[in-house]
Amino acid sequence: MSETTTPTHTTDTAAPTAATRSRGAVALTVARVALALFFAFSAFAKLIAHESAIETFDRMGWSHGAMYLIGALEMAGAVALLVPLLSGVAAMAFVGLLAGASVVQLTLLDPVNAIMPALLIVLVVLIARDRRDRTAQLIGLVRRRA
Repeated sequence: MSETTTPTHTTDTAAPTAATRSRGAVALTVARVALALFFAFSAFAKLIAHESAIETFDRMGWSHGAMYLIGALEMAGAVALLVPLLSGVAAMAFVGLLAGASVVQLTLLDPVNAIMPALLIVLVVLIARDRRDRTAQLIGLVRRRA
């Protein structure tokens, strides 16, 4: 008689993947909240015309209207990062804003400080990629309404 043996232990390959995905989702959620706070504080300084914001925009030769506009865009983006359906679109918009900030740092202000917006671009790209399903859902909703 032939006897078949079955292994006494099994390896569950789905569990590490789910755990990794879960840790990644938590990390990106923490990053979204941290970025929302970062951009909200940055926007607030511009919107209340804090002397540091005024000084920076004066150094660039930009008007106070530009300061308020950028502050409003940052605040809208910060709020949108916290709304699940809008967070992917907000992250994509921040790619443009941060690219512009990097160029401004390189050309008009302090080139050494251009690294910060460049690093944040990597983070917002990861958030946008993670939220691509929600972005597709938002596009579908907009198309249905149009």
